[in-house]
Amino acid sequence: MLVKDIMTTNVYTVKLDDTVEACAKLFTDKNLSGAPVVDDEGNLKGIVTEGDLIRRGTNIKGPKAIEILGGLIYLDTPKKFFEELKKDLGIFVQDVMTDEVITINENATVEEAATLMVEKKIKRIPVLNDNHELVGIISRKDIMNYLFPKGSE
Repeated sequence: MLVKDIMTTNVYTVKLDDTVEACAKLFTDKNLSGAPVVDDEGNLKGIVTEGDLIRRGTNIKGPKAIEILGGLIYLDTPKKFFEELKKDLGIFVQDVMTDEVITINENATVEEAATLMVEKKIKRIPVLNDNHELVGIISRKDIMNYLFPKGSE
C-alpha cells in the first residue's frame, strides 16, 4: 500500500505570517495537532505543532554562564538561547515553526512512512508529489487505521 492511498488529502495549512493565536484557533476548531506551514505560493516552508504553541507557556531559561572578574563566560551558546527565546516569545507562525521538515513522497510505501515516524519520533509527515508540491499529510492515525481497520476484530 502506498502513502497516497491512505493519506489525508484535505490538508489544513497555515501561512508564515499567521499569528500564533490564529493558528491555535484553527487547531482547536478543526481538532488538529499540527499543520504544514506554506508561503503565499503554497510551497512547504515548515510545520507547526501543538507542542510549538504550548512552548509559549513555559518558563524561559537563560544560557548557563559563570561570572569571573565582573564578566560572563557562557557555558552554552548564546546564539542557541536567542533562537529558543524567539520561539518561546514568537508572535507569528514563522517564529515558532520547525523549518527543517521531514517529508515523504506520495509513492512511498506505508511501511516506509511508519518507519520514518518511528525513527524520527514524529507524529505526522507532509506528503509531496514528484514536483515537490504538498498533496497531503500522513499521520500515525492514518497508519493505525490502515493496520487495524474497523470491523477487523
